[in-house]
Amino acid sequence: MSNQDSNQEQEQAATQPAAPSLEDRNIRQRDIIRPERLAEVEVLLVGVGAIGRQLACQLAAVGVPKIRLVDYDTVGVENLAAQGFLEADLGRPKVDAVAEACRQINTGVQLATYCEKFKPEFITQMTRGEEDDTRFVVFSCVDSMDARKEIWETFSQHFPSDRLVLFVDARMGAEVARVLVVSRDDGKEYYPGTLFEADAALQQSCTAKTTIYCANIAAGMMVGQFTKWLRGMAIDQDTLFNIFASNIIHDSELLVATDD
Repeated sequence: MSNQDSNQEQEQAATQPAAPSLEDRNIRQRDIIRPERLAEVEVLLVGVGAIGRQLACQLAAVGVPKIRLVDYDTVGVENLAAQGFLEADLGRPKVDAVAEACRQINTGVQLATYCEKFKPEFITQMTRGEEDDTRFVVFSCVDSMDARKEIWETFSQHFPSDRLVLFVDARMGAEVARVLVVSRDDGKEYYPGTLFEADAALQQSCTAKTTIYCANIAAGMMVGQFTKWLRGMAIDQDTLFNIFASNIIHDSELLVATDD
C-alpha cells in the first residue's frame, strides 16, 4: 500500500462520525422511565408465546436489567405468524429463541432461561440474597387458567406487603385482550375473582385464537402499567380492549396504589 493510499484511508477514517455510545440508548425515555428505578428491577416472565415474546423484547429494549424466562414449549410452524418467531427458530425452545432476540436488542440485559413448566421455586428464589430495595415484577403470560392460579397463589403467599412487588397478568383471544395488575396488597381481593374455571372460558376455533398485532398491544399495555408503577403513579387494575370493536374499557375507579 502506498503512502498516498494510507493517507487517504486515514483521512476517511477521521471524517467518519464517531460510533454512538450505548450509554445513550435510553436517552429518549429517561424522563419517563428513570434509569435509577429501572436498575432496581428484577423480572420473572412466565410464558413466552404470543404476548410473552413481545413483552420480553419490549422489556429488553427499555432496559430491564434482569429477566428470567420460563416456558416449556418449543417453536412450531403455527407460532410464526401468530407469535412472531423466526423461521430459523423452528424446533428450538421458545425461551432460547426469545433470549437470543432480547440479546440482539440489548446486550446488557442479564437473561436466565428455564425450558420447563412453572414451579413455585421460580418465585420463592427471587428474593434470596437480594437487597430490600429490589423491585420484583412477575408477568404471567400463560394460556392456562390453572397455570395462572398456581402463579398467583405462589406470588401472593411469598411476597410480603413490605416488598416492592408488581404482578401483571395478560389474557388474549384473537383480537381481544385483558391486562390485570396487582401492586403490593392492593388488588389482592379483586384479582382472584377473575380466575374462573377453565371450562368457563370462551371457546374459539383453533385458527382464531391468536394475532400478533393484538399480542403486541397487550404487551405494550403491560409495559405501560409497569412503567407507571416505577413512576409512583396509580395503575389500572383491570383493562380490556377489543380491536375488532375499536373500544377499550378500564376500571378507573379501582386504581392500584403504587410502591413509592
